[in-house]
Formats: sequence, structure tokens, C-alpha cells
Amino acid sequence: MLQVSQLVRYPVNHRINQTLEMSTLINEFIDILNSEVHIDLDKLRESSRHGVPMEIRGDVWKYLLGVNPADRSQELTSVKNKSEEYNAIEKEYIEINKRVRGEVSRYQKIKNLDDTNGYKQIFENVIGAYLNHNRDVDYHPSLVHLCAPFVYCMKNEYEVYYCFTRLMSTLDEYNSVHKINERVANFMTLLRAVIPDLCNYFEEEEVDINEWASSWLQNLFAKELQFENLLRLWDTYFSIDDPIEFHPYVCLAVLKNTRENLEDLEQSEIRTSLLNLPLMDMEQIINQAFNIHHEILEKQISDSL
Repeated sequence: MLQVSQLVRYPVNHRINQTLEMSTLINEFIDILNSEVHIDLDKLRESSRHGVPMEIRGDVWKYLLGVNPADRSQELTSVKNKSEEYNAIEKEYIEINKRVRGEVSRYQKIKNLDDTNGYKQIFENVIGAYLNHNRDVDYHPSLVHLCAPFVYCMKNEYEVYYCFTRLMSTLDEYNSVHKINERVANFMTLLRAVIPDLCNYFEEEEVDINEWASSWLQNLFAKELQFENLLRLWDTYFSIDDPIEFHPYVCLAVLKNTRENLEDLEQSEIRTSLLNLPLMDMEQIINQAFNIHHEILEKQISDSL
């Protein structure tokens, strides 16, 4: 029989082990980032696919997104130039400031995020600079959601701006070629093939797939996922070559893992749940998404023979 002292010691030792594991993981990333000549991006991507500790996530993302050059000899010049360029961009955008502040407040409340470091002002400045620099783009609340991970992970405002604009450029380029109606239709085909029972249940409950799937597909879960889940997912996205092509399979994995709960709900409850997803084991979701992707590719190859 376990003694009382043993019962007390176990969770303490468990926490110590977790702390040591996290410290080891952080040190592994720091070793990569502290390379004097060249950042090994392949090694950084491989490590990041399995998650990046919050303490260094911003530093890692800058390299994964190509905001910081892998060549360390160019880094100081690049950082200086980007800082100066950002400072020169007009950030005041009176027409949208109030809307940004309102959306940030709602977002922080829903995601249980604080504003102790003046995050609202960073949101306003970065989104204002982005819209002033891209006059053909109209403000949409999704800009706040897509910007948020960078606001909370980056140390400097100009880094937030360049990481955010790099993501927006990638999304805009993809969305300009692959129209959302076509993407939703393709996703519906995948959903019917992978989870037919859930698809039938949505049809029975008259759940409008366009209402939630459009947001899921266009914004990489920026609005719907719990914040810590979103950060973990984006660790993987920024470390692979085709995150937007891979994203629908993550959507399928999310539906697989929430299926039982969804099938106990009615139409309005399903909608609410799909637009504000519960906390999940994102490591499991990502692994399952890779498996689904692999299975579908194998089936397509088999069908074509």
C-alpha cells in the first residue's frame, strides 16, 4: 500500500519532470536559434511540427515565416530595415479604429486573454498600417483574429506587422486562385467520404455548411479554436510546405473528435459549437489529420489504377 508521503510526492515529481522536459525542449530550440552562421531551417521546421514552447514561439515563427533571414550575417541589417520601414508606415486609420477596439475586446473576452501590455493599441497600429499599405483591402473582423497570435507571441510591434502581413499575403494569394465556393464544395465531398454519418446528421438538422465551413477554411481556425489550440496548430502550419492545402484535413479531424457531442445537439446548438470549438488535444488532431490525408491520397491513387 502507498504511504501518504508517496501519494504527495508523485504529483510533485510529475510536475518536476514536466518542467525538466519543457526546459530541455526550450534548450533544443535555443541551440538551433543561436547558430552563429546560419539557422538550420530544416531542423527548425522538424522540431516545430511537434509544437513550440510559448517562451520562444515568436522567435521561432519569425524564421519559419521568412520574416528573419536564416543567414545570420544579414539579420542585423534586415531587422534594422524592417523596423525603419514599419516606423515610416502611417498607422492611423480613424475609420476603423473603433471597430478594431470593439472586436479586440470581444475577442479577448471570448478567448480569456488579457490586455495588460496594451495589446489593443498594437492591434490598432498593425491593422491600421496593413490597411494603409493595402488600400484595396477592406476591414473585416477576421483581421483581428488572424493578427492575435502574433500580437501575443512577438516581442516587438514591427515583428507582429511583418509576420501578420506574411500570413495575409499567403492567404490572399491562395484565396485569389481557389474561390471559397469551390473550396467549400470540395470540403463537403471530403466530409461525406470521411464522416458520412455526421454529414447526414447535419443535413437532417438543416445545418448550413457555408456558414461555418467558409470561416474555417478561409481563416485557418483563427476565430473558432481555443487560443492555445490555435497557437499549437499554427506551429505545425508554419513548419510545413502546404498548410492551406493540409488545412481541410485538420477540419475533418476536428469534426471526427467532436462528432459524438455534435450528434447530441440540435441545429442552433451545432452552429454555436462549430463557431466556438472546445479545448482539444491538438497533437492528436494534427496526427489524425495527417492520417486522413494519407488515407485519401492512397485511395485516390488506388482508384486511378
